[in-house]
Amino acid sequence: MLRYVYGTDLDRFAKLRDTMFRDRAEQFSHRLGWDVSVNANGEERDQYDVLNPLYVIWELDDGSHGGSMRFLPTTGRTMINEHFSHLLDGVKIESPFIWECTRFCISPRADRRAAAALVLGGGELMDNFRLSHFCGVFDPRMERIYRLYHVDPDVIGSAGEGKDRIGVGLWEMKPAAWVPTIKRLGIDRETSLSWFNRSFNRQPRRDFAESA
Repeated sequence: MLRYVYGTDLDRFAKLRDTMFRDRAEQFSHRLGWDVSVNANGEERDQYDVLNPLYVIWELDDGSHGGSMRFLPTTGRTMINEHFSHLLDGVKIESPFIWECTRFCISPRADRRAAAALVLGGGELMDNFRLSHFCGVFDPRMERIYRLYHVDPDVIGSAGEGKDRIGVGLWEMKPAAWVPTIKRLGIDRETSLSWFNRSFNRQPRRDFAESA
């Protein structure tokens, strides 16, 4: 199932929390070789994890992490504005309707549903919080996933060539993306919304359609 958990609430889900940060270390440090910090517990954490971000997490049946993304509003501190603004000629992205998405991580224990679940979770976040776009930095390995789920970004800045190219993009959950994503995950929209409502203690909405 999908969980939407603010940083201050992660301690309520100790197994989910610990396996998420360890899976981040496995993916970003060990497998991709990024220059990230891994602590003595084998966890990858950074300065943005202490800003009370919202995590969208795919939880496996045993309560462990299957995949996750991290979101922060661009009205506060973001990785793009503090480390990648050179890709935008110094222009900052700041809007209450645009949130930054970082640390897209898939656990080695997860099956193929994990990526679809995260795309769906991002869509629910955008739809229910009335956001217009997500922004983020991406590399070529992510482009296949974007195409597969019909969430190709609008590229607004880039640098480098080939496998070393990095870009800054703006994403939105377009209508065409909902049905194939939900189908790939093997659920219906009502189930997806029930996960969202449970996380935020919200009453069910009555205005959604299966095609969104």
